[in-house]
Amino acid sequence: MLSTMDFFTPCCARRKAAIRWLAGLFLGFWLSGAVAAPAPDKGAVKQAAIQTTQQGYALDADVNIVLNRTLENALTKGINLYFLLELEVSRPRNWWFDENIGESARKLRIYYHLLLRRYVVETGYTTQTAANLSEALAMLGRVEAWHVLDRDTLKPGQRYDARLRLRLDTAQLPKPLSIGAVTGDKWEMTTPWYDWSFEAPAPLPAPASQSLP
Repeated sequence: MLSTMDFFTPCCARRKAAIRWLAGLFLGFWLSGAVAAPAPDKGAVKQAAIQTTQQGYALDADVNIVLNRTLENALTKGINLYFLLELEVSRPRNWWFDENIGESARKLRIYYHLLLRRYVVETGYTTQTAANLSEALAMLGRVEAWHVLDRDTLKPGQRYDARLRLRLDTAQLPKPLSIGAVTGDKWEMTTPWYDWSFEAPAPLPAPASQSLP
């Protein structure tokens, strides 16, 4: 004859196993939902293209810039933030390393003018102001007609590879004593490389030289 303990032990074991199975199933659904959740928005180059000009070749691009809280606080404290827009152009080769055609870097700056209460954006030789940070970052990430390559650098019809990124120039940050008032330690911002290929267009005719009278 089975005892009372002998009768209930298998039943309890099955019940515990079912509870563990349900707990595991719930955990799996929770983890899958956490993985599927969208990641925080990060800075990235949205588009880029090389155009032909009378002087050679120029770059048009649009960069989505996202600053972390540390960098936003730095701006409100009057600290200047410097960025580098870096472009690399190469020619792919089947049986050897890619040929490096050229590299270009453009310095950008953004800061908050405490007296004007406006953001100031410097891109190349252009200076603009914005009333809010979102507008200022849009200006900072807009690249138009940036001269990157001289005439005769590219062969018309030849395929080339290019890549572009924007990063915070940490070498231009102020001394630690100056940034000590800003909380946080994430003094970094770098977009992933944006890669694309293009066929070099023929450059526009060079401007006619004016003859002296």
